[in-house]
Amino acid sequence: MAAADWPYLELLDIGRLIRSREVSSVEVTRAQLERIGRLDGRLKSYVTVMADSAQAEAERADGEIAAGAVRGPLHGVPLAVKDLCWTRGVPTAAGMAIHRDFRPAEDATVVRRLREAGAVLLGKLQLTEGAYIEYAPGVTPPVNPWNEAYWAGASSSGPGVATAAGLCYGSLGSDTGGSIRCPSAVNGCTGIKPTWGRVSRHGVFELAATLDHIGPMARSAADAAALLGVLAGADPQDPTASHAPVPDYLAAMTGGLRGLRIGVDPDWNARQVEAPVAAMLAAVMQVVTDLGGELRQVAFPDPEAVIADWFPLCGIEAAVAHEKTYPARRDEYGPGLAGIIELGRAQSALDYQRIVLRRQDFRGRLAALFTEVDLLLLPALGVSAPTLARMEGIGEDADLISGLLRYTCPFDMSGSPTLTLPGGFTAEGTPEAFQFAARDFGEDLLVRAGWAFQQATDWHRRHPPL
Repeated sequence: MAAADWPYLELLDIGRLIRSREVSSVEVTRAQLERIGRLDGRLKSYVTVMADSAQAEAERADGEIAAGAVRGPLHGVPLAVKDLCWTRGVPTAAGMAIHRDFRPAEDATVVRRLREAGAVLLGKLQLTEGAYIEYAPGVTPPVNPWNEAYWAGASSSGPGVATAAGLCYGSLGSDTGGSIRCPSAVNGCTGIKPTWGRVSRHGVFELAATLDHIGPMARSAADAAALLGVLAGADPQDPTASHAPVPDYLAAMTGGLRGLRIGVDPDWNARQVEAPVAAMLAAVMQVVTDLGGELRQVAFPDPEAVIADWFPLCGIEAAVAHEKTYPARRDEYGPGLAGIIELGRAQSALDYQRIVLRRQDFRGRLAALFTEVDLLLLPALGVSAPTLARMEGIGEDADLISGLLRYTCPFDMSGSPTLTLPGGFTAEGTPEAFQFAARDFGEDLLVRAGWAFQQATDWHRRHPPL
């Protein structure tokens, strides 16, 4: 296979080539670094490129593979992580000027697990300030590789752009209100927001502790499943990480859609949804039906209260996460992150308790719905082809943020897992996407459904014209 064909191979495919020694990790890593050097000056997806350590890791991987010590599907594969994951000795700023000189003394658990799986770490990926909505003053946002006039997503925009543009074979993002799903949707990636607690948060900068999820962004459901299988599991350094057994996601993936009960709420799926998104969803439902999935009409629990509550709850938890530097260093914060913290600081104890009770009520109603169906099918975004002009000033426009997060933040409030998949393209040539959602720890069903859908469609195999 020619080196020119490598950048857009799926993670599992390049991994097989490396393990079979048809290509070397060193060759693939050098090609990735060259591509980053050639393209990322325009795309701005990387904050830090770890070229020297990446090449050393690739050499080590090749040596281990040659000796028969194969660690698994990620061995020798170049990946990258969002720059809020601690990386030992490497600047890790979480998109904030305050942390620009922070060099962690240890890896985040998720970074350590990638290293233990033999992955090659190419570098750290750009994000919004503190993983909220807006970039820190002076930061150039990542550029959507499909069309520079369009939005590249929210805080995990760097992972979305790098993965879509062939600048890594998969990445780690985080999701507090939609920041794995929005960048996956607009860049044409496949992303898993796992169940809260499925993946350790140790060594990952907090935005809002009970809303933050760490998960994979990749080119396919199979690739995302391979990454999740490495990341998931209990962690003594994070007591909130679940001890529930981690399934073999790849082994369970090929079961198909036949027999799965897939809930659709036609009213909820159409609320504040633009016409191209509705047409994409209709086409997706036809594919699901053709593959043997059993579509069932359901009534999604009214999410309006938890959508409204997401903002003050995120603000309360962000205020706790930033209490050492805010308000003491208020002048070093941008308006978006400062605004959500101020919202949180303005809440009373009674306000907070009402939010907690409404959240628990929603969680219970959603759990009850998942006794009737295996999965839910819904939009990833109600907005079709969001342009940069439309997104300007998003941090101060509560209505716009609410509209964007309408189909994402309820599942951060519930902690439920979701899978975002490319489902079509707009008339402007930019990707559109949908979500499957599952009951807690139902990621095995998500990747099973996603794999089946991607065997019947090729949206995830289309790549930007770079």
